[in-house]
Amino acid sequence: MPRVRKGAARAQARKKILRKARGYYGTNHRHKYRAENAVIRAGVYGYRDRRRRKRDYRKLWITRITAACRMRGVRYSLVMNGLRLAGIVLNRKMLSQIAIEDPKLFDGIVATAVKASRASVAKKK
Repeated sequence: MPRVRKGAARAQARKKILRKARGYYGTNHRHKYRAENAVIRAGVYGYRDRRRRKRDYRKLWITRITAACRMRGVRYSLVMNGLRLAGIVLNRKMLSQIAIEDPKLFDGIVATAVKASRASVAKKK
């Protein structure tokens, strides 16, 4: 039997890798070996950073809510605990949006949360 050298299959495999590496800098989009490594690293970074993005946004929302609470002379933890005790179900994203776009509504939410939190502390004593 004749020896098979994988001409078409090898060319297709190379093309597939280089297509994924389109737009990469230098030899990373020209040479198959470098492109393979670059594509793998890009996949790893993408996978990791899709999770990291969620953390980063949560941090941002908490920072915004904390700043808005401090402007009203209240701690973040007191407000969040008060919201839970008052039965107000608002996620941090919505709270931060409210704090930015509708400060009066946020004042009302904070007042309700603080009231619930203080009532809970008074009950314990």
